[in-house]
Amino acid sequence: MCGIIGCVGREDTLDTLVHGLSKLEYRGYDSAGVALSEAGDDEADGSAESEGSLDVVKCAGKIDDLRTALEGRETSGPVGVGHTRWSTHGPPTDANAHPHVDCTGQVAVVHNGIIENYQALRDELSTAGHEFRSDTDTEVVPHLVEAGLREGLDMEEAVREAIARLEGSYAIAVVVAGEETVFAARNDSPLVLGVDDDATYLASDVPAFRDFTDRVVYLADGEFARLDAAGWTVTDAAGEVVDKDVETVDWDPEETGKSGYDHFMLKEIHEQPRALRQCLRGRVDELGGAVDIGDLGDLSPTGVQFVAAGTSYHAALYAARLFREAGVPAQAFLASEYATGVPPIGDALVVGVTQSGETADTLSAMREASRRGARTLAVTNTVGSTAAREADHTLYIRAGPEIGVAATKTFASQLAALNLLSLATAESGGRDVVAALRDLPGDVQTLLDDSGAAEVAAEFVDAGAYFFIGRGYHYPVALEGALKMKEITYKHAEGFAAGELKHGPLALVTEDTPVFAVVTGDDELATKTVGNVKEVEARDAPVVAVTDGQSDVERYADHVLELPETHRRAASVLANVQLQLVSYHVANELGRSIDKPRNLAKSVTVE
Repeated sequence: MCGIIGCVGREDTLDTLVHGLSKLEYRGYDSAGVALSEAGDDEADGSAESEGSLDVVKCAGKIDDLRTALEGRETSGPVGVGHTRWSTHGPPTDANAHPHVDCTGQVAVVHNGIIENYQALRDELSTAGHEFRSDTDTEVVPHLVEAGLREGLDMEEAVREAIARLEGSYAIAVVVAGEETVFAARNDSPLVLGVDDDATYLASDVPAFRDFTDRVVYLADGEFARLDAAGWTVTDAAGEVVDKDVETVDWDPEETGKSGYDHFMLKEIHEQPRALRQCLRGRVDELGGAVDIGDLGDLSPTGVQFVAAGTSYHAALYAARLFREAGVPAQAFLASEYATGVPPIGDALVVGVTQSGETADTLSAMREASRRGARTLAVTNTVGSTAAREADHTLYIRAGPEIGVAATKTFASQLAALNLLSLATAESGGRDVVAALRDLPGDVQTLLDDSGAAEVAAEFVDAGAYFFIGRGYHYPVALEGALKMKEITYKHAEGFAAGELKHGPLALVTEDTPVFAVVTGDDELATKTVGNVKEVEARDAPVVAVTDGQSDVERYADHVLELPETHRRAASVLANVQLQLVSYHVANELGRSIDKPRNLAKSVTVE
């Protein structure tokens, strides 16, 4: 969940590290630090006695706090690593910030993930005389390396021996005084190399170095990388060289900038028409009413189990309904509950929905499904991610890079991609659905141009709580609307299936509880939801109707957020955009840290 950056071969190493950290701050932002290594006059020989220096600067707070700490410092060195943290072991303090060093201050380590056996290792090292300065699990790593160097191992051997003793998830980068080399390894936590003519980069995500190169190498679990002046080498756990493909990232660095918007989240909300076009491009035959999602083989599932977390779980709930309506048994599971829960159903297809492709809970669920003999499909945004590599099949949502911690355009693209999946494999829908998907980018743009969400947000910015209700495909949207409100406003918000209000939650409804009701069409679902709105109105709660105007829900609403008329499956995407805007504007009115909400991180790589 944290961010790692490393580089070898640049003259402006420190500036490069800090720039990379600023691009990774969405992954963690409660502390940050850098370590730079510089060889001495004589060539470093890899031993503990190598000449040279190691300069470490770190502090609690955001990247700007690190910049302040670096002012006036003559920090130098052609090789370095940096880290921005999302706390797991120990609070965000200067001592707990990465990089962590050994007793001598000659070995520095940055780490993402959780070392599950750190306490046993720490006890062993403490008994051997090592002194610890932090509460973190990470700090055992530099001390393990130090112990290896004391035993006469060379630098690479010492790092390999240290890595071999770790249990858990990790992406680790190590620098040592006197060594103009970065060593790195990964297990269940992402690491990617950036390859340029004169420099090599290491990061937990491509945006960290995308301004410098578009050539990347994705590391797999169990692989070990060495970056030095000669370039880069990847080996396996046994030390055998692994032949890695160098791939090209197909998005522009400008896509990770704000482009004049006040926040990444607002920019990404407004990028949804383009993201949807990218998702649909080449996959929809508008004349024939058919869908082609590429060579996924003959999936023909007799049952589908979706596993996901957070926003992706809401997309999974939506997708499960798509398949059930097509006559295919389907369920959505919280990934964190799946591995110890229900086994795959017969010849079920297990679909992991994960925008990053690195979500630890979802990866564990998919691996458990594979162990049980199920076929797996990853629905993800990230080429080269762990989910994409490990799954039997992959469907990319093509949303482009998303920097804001709260998912927006990736959710819309997930819903579109999952519609394509159901159309292609379960014959769910037909020409009317394909036509609605074709029109969806334009409909979202119309909504963005005319939305009244800012006025609604201003009206209810001081509300004590927010409720969101919907039925059918709109129930997951109600859950997602509440999640967005929680994530970026820090206000209490709940999403419900509309019919469940009267089974308990109605006791919480007051005149200080605005209820956002998603109602589209004029079918039975709409009629029943209007009835639930009347229940709310009778208790003096303000109602905001998110509607296409086909029902008479406006009669019972205090405010209306309009939707273009479309198929009910596409209407859920449109309704979600209105709710995203409401949450954004409430958070903005409250002065919240919208792109970096407290206690959260973009890619959740720990269980």
